[in-house]
Amino acid sequence: MIAPEKIQQSIQKLPQPLQAEVLDFVEYLLSKVERESAQQDDADWFSLSLTSAMRGMEDETPTYSTVDLKVVFS
Repeated sequence: MIAPEKIQQSIQKLPQPLQAEVLDFVEYLLSKVERESAQQDDADWFSLSLTSAMRGMEDETPTYSTVDLKVVFS
């Protein structure tokens, strides 16, 4: 792991405009991490929701069979 003190010392050596660019980049990286985390949370919730909705359906008897189909796509 890179020591925070080393990062801070390096940034302080930069001119003010470049320090602002570093801050912008760090904020971009943070938002990217948050966005990816939120997407993973959404995927997890979707999977849980679908699993919950489908629970027990494998034990149900089918209402329709292939005989009931009017159009068959192949």
